[in-house]
Amino acid sequence: MSFALWPAIDLKGGKCVRLLHGDMEQSTTYADNPAAQAWKFRDVGFGHLHVVDLDGAFAGKPENADAVEAILYETDAKVQLGGGIRDLATVERWLSLGVTRVILGTAAVKDPDFVHAALKSFPGRIVLGIDAKDGFVATDGWGEKSTLAAKDVIARYDRDAIAAIVYTDISRDGALTGANVSATQELASAVGIPVLASGGVAALLDLELLAQHQSEGVCGAILGRSLYEGTINPLEALALERS
Repeated sequence: MSFALWPAIDLKGGKCVRLLHGDMEQSTTYADNPAAQAWKFRDVGFGHLHVVDLDGAFAGKPENADAVEAILYETDAKVQLGGGIRDLATVERWLSLGVTRVILGTAAVKDPDFVHAALKSFPGRIVLGIDAKDGFVATDGWGEKSTLAAKDVIARYDRDAIAAIVYTDISRDGALTGANVSATQELASAVGIPVLASGGVAALLDLELLAQHQSEGVCGAILGRSLYEGTINPLEALALERS
């Protein structure tokens, strides 16, 4: 299993931002033109992009569709998209427009019938977004905390149809405090599905530590503030991806 890096483009009001701990009131804008930012990531060598419609995650429907479509037009990178995807028609639309795979987060907790249907209709193209807050899964743009543990949510579904899990430690997200390597590795080992680490990645060492657990199912990491603020050198990170 390869180890892939996914630069993050989080969309709020049509701009590329990063949040601190998932708080929409604590956002930093890094680019007014998300499509241009996508091109920059692709130009430096990244072949994957992690795109999230933050407004959509709270609204329960796509809110930054124009920005997403511009990203798809601008780059040939493999794009995984999340945020506000709550029905099959939306899943089908994004996949038909060129999104490689879609991320279902809130729906995985609140609408299992839809997620079962999506997995049946599009096996291998559905990612489950598992966002943990104090050990429990959070939903609705992280605004609500459920009483479910990550592995309990994942256990509801056909693991053979799931492309991957994006596991985010909300307490670390956007804070450059280091990846939660142990929790990511433990989840990957427990569920037997490739897991992407998200939240807190701050330095090349985080990536090196995560990559040590490839055999246990850790398949990569999402890079946000670390790329935008230069705490990780893109070329050094890409060298690790290709090793």
